[in-house]
Amino acid sequence: MSNPIQNRYEFVYLFDVENGNPNGDPDAGNMPRIDPETSYGLVTDVCLKRKIRNFVEIVNGNRSPYEIYIREKAILNQTHQRAHEAVGVKEANNDKKRKGSASDVEKARAWMCSNFFDVRTFGAVMSLGINCGQVRGPVQINFARSIESIVPLEISITRMAVATEKEAEQQRGDNRTMGRKHIVPYALYRAEGYISAHLAAQTGFSEEDLGLLWDSLINMFDHDHSAARGKMNARKLIVFKHSSMLGNAPAHKLFELVEVARTEKTDRPARSFADYEVIINRAAVPANVELIEKL
Repeated sequence: MSNPIQNRYEFVYLFDVENGNPNGDPDAGNMPRIDPETSYGLVTDVCLKRKIRNFVEIVNGNRSPYEIYIREKAILNQTHQRAHEAVGVKEANNDKKRKGSASDVEKARAWMCSNFFDVRTFGAVMSLGINCGQVRGPVQINFARSIESIVPLEISITRMAVATEKEAEQQRGDNRTMGRKHIVPYALYRAEGYISAHLAAQTGFSEEDLGLLWDSLINMFDHDHSAARGKMNARKLIVFKHSSMLGNAPAHKLFELVEVARTEKTDRPARSFADYEVIINRAAVPANVELIEKL
């Protein structure tokens, strides 16, 4: 691994969905998440980080130093025990709570950062069970919000087959069981993110990790297609690179330089990315901040 990054970054990320559900809400029957006061669509940071993790795992095959800590059906204490054994801590036992000495915990924490991409990128709370400490990650992403309000649709669907003979008898020859799925006809979402060089120095987040993060944001939807999510695409990735670790301008001022507007004044709902234009105020980019369009 190379040295940690030496520059602060912020980024604006645009992605869209067509006839799909980008992030269902389990508390609302898996309907697309919305802000109830404005009807703007929402996609959580957890959802976006999951897709980044999945892409990194596809690219690197879950091998060190790009293993993924938060995986489906992962038993976290088993991973913590690996860390303790790797750094020479004796009597690590995942069947009981182990606080560990401060020195042991710090060694295990450093081992986790060195081997797991998502730990040194997003951070993790690893103090449950066998204690590997806590990590505050250098990369943080806000909730994504749609550019305009959305109207989710509930679509009726039918099933032509049944699973058991008992179901077939109950249907009396008619196997067309009714169901529902929720979609957004079209929406463009905007997420904003931050990358702290100060926190990167604590976790070892490197230039290679940064490049992999950009690749993930650009390509992750191409490996995440499903019937539920419809057609999703990354549309724009605009990066602000500061010339120093501490930064040279407030993040919110940089985000305000990127505006998304409709291409024409109309009440017709947007149905494609071509209905929008991305306007970047390049003349107002502060000195010592570099604007980079990754996509």
